[in-house]
Amino acid sequence: MDSISNIVSSQKTFFNSQKTKSVTSRLVYLNALKNEILSKEHAIYEALYKDFKKSEFETFISEFGLVISQLNLVIKNLNKWAKPQQVKSSILTFPSKDYIYKEPYGNVLVISPWNYPFLLALEPLIMAVAAGNTVVLKPSELTKHTSQILTDIIKTVFPEDYITSVQGDAHVATELLSQKWGYIFFTGSVSVGKIVAEAAAKHLTPVTLELGGKSPCIIDDTANLKLTAKRLVWGKFFNAGQTCIAPDYVIIKRHIKKEFIELLKEEITQFYGENPKESIDYPRIINTKNTLCLAKMLKDNHVIFGGTIDETDNYVAPTLIDEPALDSEVMRSEIFGPILPILTYDTEKDIESIITNFEKPLALYTFSSNKTFINHILNTYSFGGGVVNDVLIHFSNHRLPFGGVGTSGMGVYHGKHGFDTFSHDKSVIKRGTWLDPTTRYAPYKQNFGFIKKLFNFFS
Repeated sequence: MDSISNIVSSQKTFFNSQKTKSVTSRLVYLNALKNEILSKEHAIYEALYKDFKKSEFETFISEFGLVISQLNLVIKNLNKWAKPQQVKSSILTFPSKDYIYKEPYGNVLVISPWNYPFLLALEPLIMAVAAGNTVVLKPSELTKHTSQILTDIIKTVFPEDYITSVQGDAHVATELLSQKWGYIFFTGSVSVGKIVAEAAAKHLTPVTLELGGKSPCIIDDTANLKLTAKRLVWGKFFNAGQTCIAPDYVIIKRHIKKEFIELLKEEITQFYGENPKESIDYPRIINTKNTLCLAKMLKDNHVIFGGTIDETDNYVAPTLIDEPALDSEVMRSEIFGPILPILTYDTEKDIESIITNFEKPLALYTFSSNKTFINHILNTYSFGGGVVNDVLIHFSNHRLPFGGVGTSGMGVYHGKHGFDTFSHDKSVIKRGTWLDPTTRYAPYKQNFGFIKKLFNFFS
């Protein structure tokens, strides 16, 4: 493989050739990408199973299926998205026609994470290609089988000076970040996100940061508790809790906590059996380091269900913790694993005192049938996105922008929002020549009064 600086240089040359500006050419490559992915469907399932025992079902609904859906959406709509959009002209520039042109940024760097290594590498890549950029993808070194199949797919479909995958560890990522890019898209932890933002700032490079945080799940006493338990267990333990928008902890009305805990236990057993380690539907933690971090979170806490850990298999059982201290290890940072702390509240002030201990989360979930309570939660707290009476599902609607706020991220993507993220909105006015009012020309004194009236009238 060429050196990183040579790859970046060749991609800049390719972009400057104007070849990526052709929407027809973009569609040819996107169709080829779709066909190549479809041809490797079972190999993709196998790669994700090898990386952390992810089932075919979870791989399909959370990775493979979403990637194909995004490709179908882009292929169907790209001609429309890429057309200049005419907007209403201002009377102050009459006669004119005003437009917004969608212009690619140039050479894009996409750094993807390990928890959804196929989806979160390809979705931003697809949108960057759709917008007319070149792309260097840095997949996660922790999911080596998935990263290799991503690299193989990209190499088969694209010339290296157009789209390429560069594998490697943090040293490779550091070298990539030292280059000058037109745009950087990063998905990962808050700590690494700060490093990415600092590197981008040196070149004033625009960035999208998809990060995380402690996403609360608030349950009041009007919620359907059995359905709430089922949906919460699905969302929390999906991918063994290794989801950036997974419910990180529960805040539940005090007098219904005991009943709800029993329902959670029933649903976990219904999902994964008496021994989840034997379930074909329950994944593993990505590596031993993360397994040990999760084990540390359990120390000095009241485990009321689960708690079994097998470091040799990177297995952490679905686990419930009762009333951990807010300054405990499990509450100080995002859990990113199958551990669910359960806190209680009596008043809305109690909820506030818990949530305001943490930075703005990537997601917030509320289970309730009380519209006043729901609206209070939605309007009081800042978060990236959320769901009422379910979890995770807002990620699946391409019409909704997905992204964080504050330390949980900046910028959005999904569907056309992703295309827009990788496109600069270039404003253009096409001025007519058949009329040229003299009011803006010197000498100004004779026109000043008229101009003031004009601005006031059309403000």
